[in-house]
Amino acid sequence: MEKRAFGNTGLKVTSLGFGGAPIGLLDIEESRTDKILNLLLDSGVNLIDTAASYQGSEEMIGKTISHRRDEFILVSKCGGKFDEFDDPAWSPSIITKTIDRSLQRLKTDYLDVMLLHSCDLETLKKGDALAALVKARDAGKIRFSGYSGDNEAVAYAATIENIQVIQTSINITDQVNIDGLLPRVREKNIGVMVKRPIANAAWKNLGDQPGFYKNYAKTYTERLKKMKLNPTDLGFDGAPEIIWPEIALRFTISQPGVHVAIIGSTSPNNTRTNIEIAKKGPLPDDIITKIRAAFQNANSNESWMAQT
Repeated sequence: MEKRAFGNTGLKVTSLGFGGAPIGLLDIEESRTDKILNLLLDSGVNLIDTAASYQGSEEMIGKTISHRRDEFILVSKCGGKFDEFDDPAWSPSIITKTIDRSLQRLKTDYLDVMLLHSCDLETLKKGDALAALVKARDAGKIRFSGYSGDNEAVAYAATIENIQVIQTSINITDQVNIDGLLPRVREKNIGVMVKRPIANAAWKNLGDQPGFYKNYAKTYTERLKKMKLNPTDLGFDGAPEIIWPEIALRFTISQPGVHVAIIGSTSPNNTRTNIEIAKKGPLPDDIITKIRAAFQNANSNESWMAQT
């Protein structure tokens, strides 16, 4: 699988990474998580993303693959309020405590990347939260500091000196950050991770969407219908459930400035499919142009924003 320079971090990341939200929030059994994560590492995928707020996700990753720690880049996110801590959200103290807890849960001495987990623009501008990440970096607890978010906040984050990695939303139905963010990160050589790269399977029936995916999927499903995209018009033939994931993932990893697309899966079979799709690399330019035009035409009177 293709590896890309991860901004100016000196790291190289595979174009496909793993998003750890589902294995925590959907209460997936440890044996299945073990199979999925080890399958990814065996296939060469080298970035694992999680967050302190993803319930049991950090613990599950620590249990199943911490013994292979030197084989992957480990990313988590922090900043929110937790019941076990009295500290307010985005305070330096909550960030410090959360980082220490993440290290324990993930059974590691350091995190490669820690991101502020979608704080608002005002909090980001204040600077205290990011300063806490920089302090943790200087102490050797994390290697690189960054921000996860969208729209105006993530565009601002790209201007800050100590933002070394950014995570944001980009997919066939969520293209605002392609124009609003990616030119800035390319200029500053910031590492970019993309969440929701397959648009929460917007081609599916909403009734088939699991748990926490429904809210995101509803918006993306509505947008995809308005875009009037048809796989055959893009030169793809086959069952929608097979063709759409390929179109979506390859569109996302085609965007200049995107280094890794993270997908959360609870199925070993879907994981294998994602790996094979990522190996095919970017889409041809003419197909990308058609998808971008469909988004722009459908969005001409609606001002769609990136989903946060």
